[in-house]
Amino acid sequence: MKLRILILLFISINHGVYSTHIKGDFSTDEFFKFLVKFGFQKTEIHNQKETYGYIFGNITSSNHFKYPITFAVLDRKHFIHYYNNRDIIDKETACQTMFQNLNASAYHPKCNAYGQDLFRRIPCPKNQLCIDEDMPWNVIKHNQFTYVIQNSGQPRFWYVSMVSCYLDEESCSWHHYSGAPTADNKTLTEIPQLIQYDFWLVNGSPNLSLYNSMLYQFSFDRKNTLELYLLFWLCYIILVPVQIYAVRIQRHPVTKLFTSSLMLEFIALCFNVLHTMKFAADGVGFPGLAVAGDIFDIMSRTLFMLLLLLLAKGWAVTRLELTHKPLVFGVWMVYGIVHVLLYVWNTTEVDIVEEIDEYQTWPGWLVLTLRVAIMVWFVLELRNTMMYEHNMPKLNFLLHFGASSLVWFVYLPIIALIALQISPLWRFKFILGITYSADCLAFCVMAHLLWPTRSEQYLLLAPPDYTAGIEELDEFSESPHVVHSDTVALTAAESINADDEEVIFTRPHKNGVAFS
Repeated sequence: MKLRILILLFISINHGVYSTHIKGDFSTDEFFKFLVKFGFQKTEIHNQKETYGYIFGNITSSNHFKYPITFAVLDRKHFIHYYNNRDIIDKETACQTMFQNLNASAYHPKCNAYGQDLFRRIPCPKNQLCIDEDMPWNVIKHNQFTYVIQNSGQPRFWYVSMVSCYLDEESCSWHHYSGAPTADNKTLTEIPQLIQYDFWLVNGSPNLSLYNSMLYQFSFDRKNTLELYLLFWLCYIILVPVQIYAVRIQRHPVTKLFTSSLMLEFIALCFNVLHTMKFAADGVGFPGLAVAGDIFDIMSRTLFMLLLLLLAKGWAVTRLELTHKPLVFGVWMVYGIVHVLLYVWNTTEVDIVEEIDEYQTWPGWLVLTLRVAIMVWFVLELRNTMMYEHNMPKLNFLLHFGASSLVWFVYLPIIALIALQISPLWRFKFILGITYSADCLAFCVMAHLLWPTRSEQYLLLAPPDYTAGIEELDEFSESPHVVHSDTVALTAAESINADDEEVIFTRPHKNGVAFS
């Protein structure tokens, strides 16, 4: 139930942030509403129409507005001052302060005929174009307004919002609009009024949407994510059946735990692929599936980390009894909880205007710190396990396992630091690509190391119905430095009686452990 509530919460949060098809209502008593942040691509000189950004749609109301309020589309340099002053308590002062730097930049037929096309006076008349659309041929068919975004230098983020402020055309000054005035017992009150909006933000001409359907709906910082998801989905569609075949042959706790982690990652990727494919078609996708995919991805990585810790402690390799269970599972749960906290924090608390990624927040730094601490613990446990192991196949396994696992542990802190130097327009794709590549490689390496014909050389394998030798097996697992030694030192007395008594040491076999 709690998970369901969490998913529904994330759906409502993400719907207006990552969609390119934005629908909803705005009430004048809200004063300010941030709608979406969208990255528009660079406009190519020789292919301008196909590489422009477009914002088009309809904004209407069933109420009559005495003064039209403002729909603003601003780039970052214009948006920051405007956005930072939205919380001024006196809304009349807030309107004047928010727009004081925009008066000289924004176009208005009377107040600034040479400005940029940044505002629309809303609501637009029903079944008609917006007041500011003085070039009807430029408006996309069946829509009331159209912005054409040109980024001549480089891709840029643009920010879309609504605010209950209007421009007095006589004095060219901004004022607060709080609603429709009405007389109530000789006292002037104001009733909030409602606006309905439905618009799109796209990269490329809407008339050529089929030409670049894989990129058309996506903000620039998320372009090519569909191709990335599909590429790794194809990798997992091969790896997963292979690993299912392996776990059917070798029913071992290590193999089952690894297969569970792999399946969670595959399910997460399937959810993300479905969401992204539908997003490419309609600009909305399946926000619920996207959230579920992120949660399954976190679960997969934390489960994989637990497997690495268990193997580093020698579980099922040099011993069957796991030591310090509360500590191991406690650290695992703490890491998983903090990772989920990071996801929630990044989704709900990080201001969309801030150009930071999830690892530049305090939960992000906490996750990285925990990961490094767990990595150090992993190395120490692995070193301790290898010191008491003298069986060469097992040592080779632990050596290759340790090297590959160390790379998996260390990659995330490294890319988090590198991401600090990368523009937000490319940062998401960089982190996504490296993360999925590292995880896929780690799964492939682990599948190779745990393949049945290979792992039977170093995993402690006992059949489920084997009960007679449990005590001997536990004693064997608790004394790996004695039993697994290739040579055993004999006492003087044993040496004397060596001719009369034959001492045979055997190693664990696939179907159990035999002692003579």
